[in-house]
Amino acid sequence: MPTIARSIRGASSVRAFVCLAASALAVTAGIGAGPAKADDILKRVTKKAEFADARTDLQNAIINQGLKIDYNGRIGEMLKRTGSDVGSSKEIYTDAEYFTFCSSKLSRAMMEADPINMGMCPYMMFVYAAPDKPGEVTIGYRAAAMRGNEASHKALTDINALLDTILKEASE
Repeated sequence: MPTIARSIRGASSVRAFVCLAASALAVTAGIGAGPAKADDILKRVTKKAEFADARTDLQNAIINQGLKIDYNGRIGEMLKRTGSDVGSSKEIYTDAEYFTFCSSKLSRAMMEADPINMGMCPYMMFVYAAPDKPGEVTIGYRAAAMRGNEASHKALTDINALLDTILKEASE
């Protein structure tokens, strides 16, 4: 059965493939994107609200921008369901969900600037309630890390501005 390594001929091709794969992983992980720290790329606000209301507010704020939600992940349910499987009984969230989506216009600009920017798609926004903070929810997003050329920076800045607009609307 052929593997990727066997299908690439020559040592320089293997090195090029490994470098490309490592670069793609670094970009999607935000490594090498400058001095950004995890707190810098995870933008969030808290507000007094019930989780269901905040979830609806976030969903509506995304839709109000003319965007279609691609996926709704129920990560809180998954963590509750699998906790005992991994030897943990800690309750992390009372509820937690995320939404993924893209803007065809902004994503196209981002990928026209540099095809590797595909690793920045889809955009992701989240909402959660913590067990130690009843009546309070956190709403946020994973910001696109600045990378690449000037056109990439402009596209990524525009994406972050869109995400910030959605966050502001959802947190009102």
